[in-house]
Amino acid sequence: MNAYLLEKLSVITEEEQRILDGNEVDISNYVSGKNFVIDSAKMLEKGRLISIRPHTRFASFPEHRHNYVEIIYMCSGSTNHIINNKTRITLGTGELLLINQHASHSIERADYNDIAVNFIVLPEFFDVALTMIGPDNLLSNFLISSLRNVNGDIGFLHFKVKDVLPVQNLVENLIWSLVKRIPNYKRINQVTMGLLFLELLNYTDCMDMEIDSNVNSLVVSALREIEENYKNANLTEIAKRFNVSVAYISRLIKQSTGNTFKELLQTKKLSVAASLLANSRLSVNDIIAAVGYDNTSYFYRIFKEKYNLSPTLYRKMVK
Repeated sequence: MNAYLLEKLSVITEEEQRILDGNEVDISNYVSGKNFVIDSAKMLEKGRLISIRPHTRFASFPEHRHNYVEIIYMCSGSTNHIINNKTRITLGTGELLLINQHASHSIERADYNDIAVNFIVLPEFFDVALTMIGPDNLLSNFLISSLRNVNGDIGFLHFKVKDVLPVQNLVENLIWSLVKRIPNYKRINQVTMGLLFLELLNYTDCMDMEIDSNVNSLVVSALREIEENYKNANLTEIAKRFNVSVAYISRLIKQSTGNTFKELLQTKKLSVAASLLANSRLSVNDIIAAVGYDNTSYFYRIFKEKYNLSPTLYRKMVK
């Protein structure tokens, strides 16, 4: 991380000094009511949709929830987190943890060199990012699940991406912008978050997540199959791998994401096709083959249903 930012974030805060002086964490700095729900109104200046604050060291934080989406980035050292009173996560340097606002969260004591940044983000901040990453993928499903509270919601996403330079650069850009409050920061930060999410979608193999302890591995495998092998993704093969029926895993996917496997896969293929139309010189027929369709007429029909344009007209519009 940039030396200036790391030095600025490592400075002992007034709250941390009070803790070092023998005082307990003042919960009133975080919550407005009796329930231990950390309140965005306490964390954000009026009118702001996103802010950052260094994680408070030298004290543990008991089980709590947030009324916002929390993203934690580990600048140096490590921190230990318990999600939903059952899953223990060690967040290492360069790693990201996204926590659903409906998940419970506790944190073990961090020492001086364990420097983390907490992004406090209201859901509406993600409007631009959602548009950029499109629907029906791991991150969009996470954000949407954070707006509702039903069984099967994604509790957290843990990205182990310390060696992924584009991700590290984008996170650092976000921190820099929020620390320095550069002009036009709002739009810049929203677009940067969208770019960060697009990068993270390329590294789902470096990710742990929680949906529900009973269905997590099945649903994650299906979603990863779509993200990483959309051309040949096959639900039957996933069902065989886990020795379950196709009907059973189909039902779990529908319950967890709100969409069928076929719908998720089609959305992914069309999203890739749209990107190739906009950013490559491949012919339409080559793109159709690249995303795994062999019926040209069918592809044209479903593409037009989604984008209200034929592939050819879509390319002309976005070029």
